[in-house]
Amino acid sequence: MYNTPLIPMDLKEKTFFLRTFGCQMNENDSEKIAGVLVSCGARPAERAEDADIVIVNTCAVREKSEEKLYSYLGRIRPRPKAGPVLIGIAGCVAQAESEALLKRRPDIDFVVGPDNYLRLPEIIARSGEGKIVADEWSRDWQEAPAALFRRESPVTAYVTIMEGCDNFCTYCIVPFTRGREKFRPLRLIQSELENLAGRGYREIQFLGQNVNSYRDPETGTPFAELLAAAGRTVGLKWVRFITSHPRNFSAELIEAMDASPVICRQLHLPLQSGSTSVLARMNRGYTRGDYLEKIARLRQRMPEISLSTDIIVGFPGETEEEFQDTLSALEAVRFANIFSFRYSPRPRTEAAKGTDDVPFEIKKRRLIEVQNLQKSIQTDFHKSLVGARMEVLAGGPSKKDPAAFAGRNEGYQVVNFRSEKDVTGSFVRVEITGSGPYSLRARIVED
Repeated sequence: MYNTPLIPMDLKEKTFFLRTFGCQMNENDSEKIAGVLVSCGARPAERAEDADIVIVNTCAVREKSEEKLYSYLGRIRPRPKAGPVLIGIAGCVAQAESEALLKRRPDIDFVVGPDNYLRLPEIIARSGEGKIVADEWSRDWQEAPAALFRRESPVTAYVTIMEGCDNFCTYCIVPFTRGREKFRPLRLIQSELENLAGRGYREIQFLGQNVNSYRDPETGTPFAELLAAAGRTVGLKWVRFITSHPRNFSAELIEAMDASPVICRQLHLPLQSGSTSVLARMNRGYTRGDYLEKIARLRQRMPEISLSTDIIVGFPGETEEEFQDTLSALEAVRFANIFSFRYSPRPRTEAAKGTDDVPFEIKKRRLIEVQNLQKSIQTDFHKSLVGARMEVLAGGPSKKDPAAFAGRNEGYQVVNFRSEKDVTGSFVRVEITGSGPYSLRARIVED
């Protein structure tokens, strides 16, 4: 492990706008990027049109994410009266495809990968020297000062515990954008948890490409023990984590979740396919039966657990029978939520070396079938919650109804409710009064 020093640069005359595409890791990285720039005097702008610097933080896991990037870049307009805008690309696409980015979009001024965000002030200061590419990475953990993070939420905080992946699933570009697995020392994680709890944060979410492979680099402490320690942190009420790999999701981890009331009864466990033969071609390291057995163990210990997953349809060679295996797996598990995608070949991956032989129309039809089935499952599940009483962490005003508040319950379902006072950032007790396929309606109650 080593610390990368932040090179102080005077950016007091600069404004910046940050656009994020991708997962929670990208969102957490954007909090770091914003904190780095603010620490050097730069000010955030409300719109890209008002900024001197526009940074797009990118995800490379799906082809669609890259399409969003280029579409967004096409909407950035020059500001002839205020001077030119400086455009930078950060994140996974920047790490994996720096040359292609600069070739396709000559207006990009700099490209910066995930291990280089503390260099941003220096990079911006050197912007007149020509195109700058900072895509070096390290096998060692790099600790960024906690004070640099400009957190979006006052009560919920992301805490990264590891980065990278050693699994090399045949469809996944992550090992080529985030590198090999590297783990944050446990003592630094514990220090951050105590600091966050002391500042009033009530919920934290551990982040990593494969959190359950975590091992403290100094003591060898596994993730199950890290979870147990987090559950003992005074002041924290909810602890979540994402993402776990089914292959090494252990019995010890199930026990750690069950043992602490602070660990949310909620888990995201990517299945990807319900077909054992497709899972083998994906190099996932488990079978359909293995996965379903772990789900059964989880529900035996925690019957109320809320489960979500990822599904890919149209993986090379996927037959109709293999696809039906995925549908039957969804029926068997009945996830509370899923994230589903059409397969798209990613650069450098093993699957991309073969033929993408499932026609687009078949992928499209299969994705619609998956999503329609899941919508039905979620509708039934949400109806079963009507009348239940539960705690909700209020996130702020609802986007659809400014007069209402939106929050999430322990199972991570969206709950909308009304309140006479501002309850943003508070835990409130509610009774579920109505439901739809994607959210719940509730009223505040006193128990």
